[in-house]
Amino acid sequence: MKTNACRVLDQLGIPYRTQEYTVDLNDLAAPSVAAKIGMPVEQVYKTLLCRTSSGEYVFAVIAGDAELDLKKLALAAGQKKAELAPLKELEPLTGYIRGGCTALAAKRDFAVYADEMMVLHETISVSAGVRGMQILLTPADYLRSTDATVADLVKTAPGSPQA
Repeated sequence: MKTNACRVLDQLGIPYRTQEYTVDLNDLAAPSVAAKIGMPVEQVYKTLLCRTSSGEYVFAVIAGDAELDLKKLALAAGQKKAELAPLKELEPLTGYIRGGCTALAAKRDFAVYADEMMVLHETISVSAGVRGMQILLTPADYLRSTDATVADLVKTAPGSPQA
């Protein structure tokens, strides 16, 4: 199956592969998706729609085992604050539903901010724009295809060297 996200990558000449998995509507979490596609959760990236203090919407793309730091996102976006967009706004704004959101081929072009840890991996996985399918590609190709800004976006665990 070709999704609009796949078509964007095809148009850009970016190599990728897709991985399908069985969807459990009671568990759309990244760790579950990672287990189903056989990838470490830190290589499975989730795309979160956020709204900044200026009312602008942006995508934050972080590893499946990470928690978004809204203050760091706001700083990266040059704003005072950022918050997760209400779930009811996701589909009307992006064309995607929870568990199938991607920055690729969204209904509108929003700025994309990707966590800096992404570049440490050979391959990452992002939603193909539907539940039950992931796109696997290199971080460099993902960043190029989404015109993402790389920034520190995640909360650090207490006691970690960066905390």
